[in-house]
Amino acid sequence: MHGIKNLTVGPIKRQLFNLALPIMGTSFVQMAYNLIDMAWIGRLGSESVAAIGAVGILTWMTSSLSLLNKVGAEVSVGQSIGAQNAGDARLFASHNLTIGLLLSLCWGMALFLFAWPILGFYRLEASITAKAVTFLRILTFGCPLVFLASSFTGIHNAAGRSRITFLIHGIGLIVNILLDPLFIFVFDWGVAGAACATCLSQGLVVALFVYHLRYKSRLLGGFPFFVRLKARYTKRIFRLGLPVALLNVLFAFINLCMGRTASLHGGHIGLMTLTTGGQIEGLAWNTSQGFSTALSAFTAQNYAAGRKERIRGAYHATLAMTALFGTFCTLLFLFYGGEIFSLIVPEREAYLSGGVFFRIEAYSMLFMMLEITMQGLFYGTGRTLPPAIISISLNLLRIPLAILLSSTSLGLTGVWWAITLTSMAKGLSAFLWFRLLQKKILK
Repeated sequence: MHGIKNLTVGPIKRQLFNLALPIMGTSFVQMAYNLIDMAWIGRLGSESVAAIGAVGILTWMTSSLSLLNKVGAEVSVGQSIGAQNAGDARLFASHNLTIGLLLSLCWGMALFLFAWPILGFYRLEASITAKAVTFLRILTFGCPLVFLASSFTGIHNAAGRSRITFLIHGIGLIVNILLDPLFIFVFDWGVAGAACATCLSQGLVVALFVYHLRYKSRLLGGFPFFVRLKARYTKRIFRLGLPVALLNVLFAFINLCMGRTASLHGGHIGLMTLTTGGQIEGLAWNTSQGFSTALSAFTAQNYAAGRKERIRGAYHATLAMTALFGTFCTLLFLFYGGEIFSLIVPEREAYLSGGVFFRIEAYSMLFMMLEITMQGLFYGTGRTLPPAIISISLNLLRIPLAILLSSTSLGLTGVWWAITLTSMAKGLSAFLWFRLLQKKILK
């Protein structure tokens, strides 16, 4: 097939590493959009950061919904490539893009219309809520761009072309970095300027993907971006991607509830600590997702080709790499959490609170890496339901656990401990579930 990289032959570790590094970079870049917005807005004060953070959970939901097409493309296109079925690979690519566009239009309209009641859930000061509504409504115009970019990314990852996605998303980030101070301070648009900069950058990313596919790579031999949906392909994409999307959307909704609990116990500083700390921790999560996505794409091709011994080798190599990265994150957050937080919000009260958040979160890093590795194996074999069950059940447990612990002498830190303890439980549960299925999957 034209433009694809065959992952069923060749050195396992080198292929994994070459595939994972650009995906890690791409994940880092996508998370950096919100962090850069927060870093510039942080110069306007913690109230403005709280407004951006409140919307951050909703943009997280948007990215989570778009995973339906990203994971759907990575697995369906990847397995079609592994089975040497070029026709199905092209049709799955087109269907993922079409479904992504339709979903994004519905989701963006809902966020625009219901911005006030959704953001009113936090019970913040009226001025902070007004800033958040303005920020969110501008971002809704970029929803189709987020979904299309996610679909394009999944298609390229499935074909082993993760380097292209990293370069394109990297260009978008650079443009966002340049536009943020211009719009926020020079034009004096404040939070609205940050939203405009993000939308323009995302538009450039989609335009570059379109240009590359049409005039440069002809990936998969070329395919139409939008098609009339067929039941067979649509059902397959939803079966693969919907559990992943739902668990991430639910995760974001749970964080919405956690944000309210943090706000009740710590005011806007509590909410700001949760949202900003979550964004920074998300750099570790999403960067390490590069290993998981690489393992998923590698597993998808080799699973369809019947190369189970290569999957086994890739699993052990990925486990070693994520353990090393998790150890680094643990030490970084444990000893330098406050300093890292101060880079985003320089107010003393804010970064002291952030330091406490990171010291507690540090204990869950290795367990988080274990969960990420297991996800890649499950997704690559088309089993997206087990990670969804684990994540949904234990993430839901966070809400009553946070309420319980925060009502004790722990106060606000009880919310952080609820997050850490459930993260540990998710990693262990995913590992044990995979061990039960290992013989069936890799026999």
